Amino acid sequence: MQKDLIIDVSPSKVDIALLEEGKLVELHKQKADSNFTVGDIFLGSIKKTMPGLNAAFVDIGHRKDAFLHYTDLGPQLKSLNKFVKETRSKKQTTHLLDQFEKEKDIFKSGKIDQVLKKRDLVLVQVLKEPISTKGPRLTCEITIPGRFVVLTPFYNNVSVSKKVSNPEERKRLHTLVESIKPKNFGIIIRTAAEGKKVADLHEEISGLMETWKGMWNSLKTAKVTSKLVSELDKSSSILRDILSDSFSKVVVNDMETYETLKTFLETSAPKLAKILSLYKSNKPIYDTFGVSRQIKSSFGKTSTMSSGAYLVIEHTEAMHVIDVNSGPKMQRKDQETSALMVNMESAKEIARQLRLRDIGGIILIDFIDMRKQENKVTLYKAMKDYMEGDRAQHTILPLSKFGLMQITRQRTRPEVSVDTSELCPTCQGSGKVNSTVLITDDIDRDLNYIMTSRPKSKVTLHVHPFVYAYLKKGIKSHQRRWYFKYSRWVKLVSEFEFGLNQYVFYDNHDDEIRLD
Repeated sequence: MQKDLIIDVSPSKVDIALLEEGKLVELHKQKADSNFTVGDIFLGSIKKTMPGLNAAFVDIGHRKDAFLHYTDLGPQLKSLNKFVKETRSKKQTTHLLDQFEKEKDIFKSGKIDQVLKKRDLVLVQVLKEPISTKGPRLTCEITIPGRFVVLTPFYNNVSVSKKVSNPEERKRLHTLVESIKPKNFGIIIRTAAEGKKVADLHEEISGLMETWKGMWNSLKTAKVTSKLVSELDKSSSILRDILSDSFSKVVVNDMETYETLKTFLETSAPKLAKILSLYKSNKPIYDTFGVSRQIKSSFGKTSTMSSGAYLVIEHTEAMHVIDVNSGPKMQRKDQETSALMVNMESAKEIARQLRLRDIGGIILIDFIDMRKQENKVTLYKAMKDYMEGDRAQHTILPLSKFGLMQITRQRTRPEVSVDTSELCPTCQGSGKVNSTVLITDDIDRDLNYIMTSRPKSKVTLHVHPFVYAYLKKGIKSHQRRWYFKYSRWVKLVSEFEFGLNQYVFYDNHDDEIRLD
């Protein structure tokens, strides 16, 4: 399957679009000032324990206290806390754990106030970003991920991804990593490690150990709520997690981000470094690769498919509800066959929508009723296949007797929401516009003011295509008359998205000249 990653960088945010076979399947947004990303490691302080919830609230610098449940403490909590305490008191003189004496595991069914108390310092990792009114969710089971392996301090076991299905390869990877892993560090072998040599795995483990060493050095003198380890920027982390030989191109429109990704690819996947390219055109990168159009058509309350069938996606406080509608082309064949066809097409689109919008929690799908049990089983298996490419943990239940399917999907960050409706550029929502015959008078008046107040500035005028054609029409066009009047050429640009009465002036720095 061909995959493309399109990265749109602006001063305030980074937008990342993942395309599979040219179709938009994931959309990620990262603000420039985002301080709480999944994977970040902080030195937190216990603000209070809540025995009723069996959880604690932790101060890591967010306006809302972060949430730490007992089940997310991990069995090695006492060892982790001992490491933090001894590092800050200078008793732990190395980042290695060869000589470190681990503590006993905590009980799975224990209580939060038995292991943590107010003002305790604790090393925590962001498990979920702040969502709505909730603060970040944390875990004490620290992991440092790489492309091939994940490093887990204070554990000794080696595990292999279930997606590595070949028994001989699983055994080979397990034996290799067991022989090179540091003492008292566990290793999770990822799917991307399949077929890799021991040198590749050793190099990455060494790099992850350097990250752990850097965190240990910071921990010695770090203030409470300090960030000790930052997760990779969004674009690099996506490449790390899903990069494969099926990627055909990675395109970015920012030089700094390009250099960062280039370094990352040359280090982790040299053979794939050639797929990275820098976008240099003046046309918006999302427009060139058709992402903008797909965003407009994929978000909103309804999502229409090629057959005419469509989904209605509703959000409630407790769950998400998706209704499958057949559209006008349902009755081409017998009802059962038609229902199966629509349901199969809808299942594929639903799997895409869940990834694209990053919908989490409980999702209830009302498919078109089918009578035959084999058709219900076919639909269930198809949905599982379509959801295989989804990196979020999920569970799919078979169709109920009422034709409903329930899916639970992990949520680690706020749902992606794009408002596809637009304010009318001509009337600005009022329902009324100025007389269109006066548009050239308005332009002449504003241009005269600009030419007088900015005698040396170059001027560019962006207008609707109809107005553009009118202003350039004939030997004695408006554009030529302006040149003879002001002795300066006014460049005209046609904007298809403009309303008929809409126009904007820009200076020689491409900054908008505001007249209000």
